[in-house]
Amino acid sequence: MYSFMGGGLFCAGVGNILLIVSTATDYWMQYRQASNYMHQGLWRYCMPGKCFPHNDSIAHLDATRALMILSLLACFVGIIIGIMAFIHYSSFDRFDKTFAAGILFFISCFLVFLAMAVYTGVTINYYGKRYGNWRFSWSYIIGWVSVVLTFFSGIFYMCAYRMHECPRSANSH
Repeated sequence: MYSFMGGGLFCAGVGNILLIVSTATDYWMQYRQASNYMHQGLWRYCMPGKCFPHNDSIAHLDATRALMILSLLACFVGIIIGIMAFIHYSSFDRFDKTFAAGILFFISCFLVFLAMAVYTGVTINYYGKRYGNWRFSWSYIIGWVSVVLTFFSGIFYMCAYRMHECPRSANSH
């Protein structure tokens, strides 16, 4: 049980760090315009030597930002509860922290998946039709890696929960 929880905490910790880096950096997409390579993230777009904030309220960027931040919060709270479950801190007897951490990791996974899907869909439909020379970049890719890591942290915590529940349910019969 503790090995699953340790694996879950490791995946969640790395996933949360990747979520922070992905959300904060400006390399979600790169494109070539007038013989210059430019790149953009959720907060800024950059030309050679200079970056500018996204001044317009662009709906898909607002949605992606909000979902990424909510995913970060869910993962962070899941890590805190997962650590509390790991060290047997029990302030609530009927509140299973292992199960709660697993659910929070799945919620985080779902939210970052939605963020990535929104960004991907709009970017492909908009840039794919208007520009020929663009590509997704490393900030975007580590966003997808964080989807996988938060998913596996949820799986690990649910496995730990099932291992903890099975002896309890066998004793009650």
